[in-house]
Amino acid sequence: MSILITGGAGYIGSHTCVTLIEAGYEVIIYDNLSNASHESIKRIEMITEQDITLIEADIQDKQALHKVFETYTIDAVIHFAGLKAVGESVQKPLTYYQNNIAGTLTLLEVMQAHHCKQIVFSSSATVYGDPASCPITEDFPLSATNPYGRSKLFIEEILRDMYRSDTEWKIVLLRYFNPIGAHPSGTIGEDPNGIPNNLVPFIAQTAIGKRDSLAIFGDDYDTHDGTGVRDYIHVMDLAQGHLDALDRISTFSEVMTINLGTGKGYSVLDVLKAFEKSVGKTIPYHIAPRRPGDIASCYADPSYAKKILGWQATRDINQMCQDSWRWQSNNPNGYNKEAQ
Repeated sequence: MSILITGGAGYIGSHTCVTLIEAGYEVIIYDNLSNASHESIKRIEMITEQDITLIEADIQDKQALHKVFETYTIDAVIHFAGLKAVGESVQKPLTYYQNNIAGTLTLLEVMQAHHCKQIVFSSSATVYGDPASCPITEDFPLSATNPYGRSKLFIEEILRDMYRSDTEWKIVLLRYFNPIGAHPSGTIGEDPNGIPNNLVPFIAQTAIGKRDSLAIFGDDYDTHDGTGVRDYIHVMDLAQGHLDALDRISTFSEVMTINLGTGKGYSVLDVLKAFEKSVGKTIPYHIAPRRPGDIASCYADPSYAKKILGWQATRDINQMCQDSWRWQSNNPNGYNKEAQ
């Protein structure tokens, strides 16, 4: 089977490409490289020992998408492409709605035109907003506290409407929690542009000396140590979840909505301690004001994923931090070789 992976050069996309290729799928990556690089493609090729087809184009470019479907026989799409920074989405809501929602509409129009009706969508736990309780099951009320989360929520609704209009569509919505970690080889990993928006790259850059101190945004949340609690999941476990969804997608007779998480909540300080254990030294931090859109606690009930996909996370917080540190220490400047 041939799979089009939008945003396949990015953090989660690159790890999913490796997992799919190793499982025997043919992968075509479609990415504008706005938050990724050619180097990540080379690294995927190094790990898999296969040449990768990269289409460097924007998800809103309908003509480029049509050409892909005319050139290749695409059996299914995994849709990662999208802007993803919560804080930035609050500052630039129109940019997020234009890129994420309009881009997805363009992709779906092209898929429909070429009779490709299988899609796994990269959704997010942000669609649960500020949950009344944890753990979170798939039937929790939906709301979002920021434009990024709302863009995911709107796309979910668009995909459900697609299915209502044409039940030939096979659609899986994967709501995942907080991906961290890296490929165990240390060859690919998370390489954010500028100041990281996510916790673990910020910790890693502080540990290696690129940043003076880790900023912890808020220590007065209603959690066991006052810092925010999240469900951190290893990116390789997440990649496996996409493979399992793809393997079963043709058997589903409804839109499947599935949480991918570990079911365990770790605070910012918990993660910091686990990372210090991996590095073998203390990492400096300071408390900063809360960020708009952040919530106190968010972790999954992953039992439905096990029931429907036979999937469950297998790597713990220590392995997540060890793999993140291996990636960071092997690549102190990420994919930017010239700066190393």
